[in-house]
Amino acid sequence: MRIGIDFGGTKIEAAVVGDDGAFLTRRREPNPGGYDAAIETVARLIAAVEAETGASGPVGVAAPGSVSPTSGLMRNANSTWLNGRAFPQDLERALGRPVRLANDANCLALSEAVDGAGAGKPVVFAVIVGTGCGGGVAVNGAIIEGANGVAGEWGHTSLPWPSAEEAPGPACWCGLHGCLETWVSGTGLQRDHRERSGRSLTAEAIVAAARAGDTDARLSLDLCIDRLGRALAMVVNLIDPDVFILGGGLSNVDEIYAALPPIVERYAFTDAWRGVIAPARWGDSTGVRGAARLWPVPSASSDQEPSE
Repeated sequence: MRIGIDFGGTKIEAAVVGDDGAFLTRRREPNPGGYDAAIETVARLIAAVEAETGASGPVGVAAPGSVSPTSGLMRNANSTWLNGRAFPQDLERALGRPVRLANDANCLALSEAVDGAGAGKPVVFAVIVGTGCGGGVAVNGAIIEGANGVAGEWGHTSLPWPSAEEAPGPACWCGLHGCLETWVSGTGLQRDHRERSGRSLTAEAIVAAARAGDTDARLSLDLCIDRLGRALAMVVNLIDPDVFILGGGLSNVDEIYAALPPIVERYAFTDAWRGVIAPARWGDSTGVRGAARLWPVPSASSDQEPSE
């Protein structure tokens, strides 16, 4: 068995996953929003799921941002209080065991490439479109992190083919302007709708209003889908994945799956595009499953703990 931790901005989930991929138990708590308290929450959740199953296992963590290969410290997390901290090492001290940590979108890509909507596909590009916007790449069932550990960090590239009204774009928390995260996310949809219509609605309320015939909400949703399609076309031009897997709150908007392909085909540098865009098979469970899969299944010939 292996333990996965999905370290989200609003909640932390722990799950024990059997070698066959089945959940043995799961628990979640709100993320307290502070460094020391969050580590205590992780330790408490792991103790609880291990008590329920009566067994211990290695721990993988899906987290926002990534670990710098230069400093070993966290960076690029939109939960900015993680940045500059030795998060994996501090977790190891608190838990008394090795921890493997990867970006949450990378864990989504891994989970879905192994036994999800991307199973059997050579190149999987995973997209998180929720509170923020992120991406991850898996090739032949393995995460690709790149020379600097930022492969797939698609949410902090600029919106491609912008109109005059979209340039230079809103300020992003990373210090740049016009990042995809400021446009193609639940918060980006809310901001754009508020600035155009003067009404402050949640992303869920905007989608519901669009479905009910509200013309302003319909335009906001259509613009968000168009921007997402342009952004996916940029990825096609870079790595041409076999499948895009979507996770996060906006991935639950059914309308996007019919609307996106013609937009991608219009902007991609190809005469015809035959890729696939699909929701994550495992829904909001896919991140914690991918975290657990950061540790390989132990060999049947050895009962030793997996090594780095």
